[in-house]
Amino acid sequence: MTESARDARDAEAVSRFVESFAAQLVEAGMPRMPARVFAALLSSDEGSMTSAELGEQLRISPAAVSGAVRYLAQAHMVAREREPGSRRERYRVHGNQWYEAMTNRDAVIKRWETALREGVTSLGTDTPAGRRMSETLAFFEFLESELVEMMERWRVHREKTFGPE
Repeated sequence: MTESARDARDAEAVSRFVESFAAQLVEAGMPRMPARVFAALLSSDEGSMTSAELGEQLRISPAAVSGAVRYLAQAHMVAREREPGSRRERYRVHGNQWYEAMTNRDAVIKRWETALREGVTSLGTDTPAGRRMSETLAFFEFLESELVEMMERWRVHREKTFGPE
């Protein structure tokens, strides 16, 4: 996109998109501030912004940016990068941020499975609670196996559609 096209972009329309998409992420369970920061990064042409740029665009404090970025980094949805020759950090979304986030969820599912197995053992499989726990465990085991296969299909589809990284 040329600089003149970028300048012609309606900042208000971009802001509406950021808030609208962030609201969808919040509805899905993401905290509000990380949702807004993620939507802003995703909608930026460079896919990266500094804390000051995020604060200015979203009208939030540096502390709010910091907390949001911490959350997003832990979820593997953004990466922190140092600007060459500067102490300033940039926060970046990658084209495969959803893949990374889902892959990270696989580790969470494995931890839940371990906890659920302990629950089944503690409660006993012949109790109503143990049966519920067993069914929940079976669901997560199924989800985990499907997720691995689905992510492999996504990698192939992504490369066909968008080319190699």
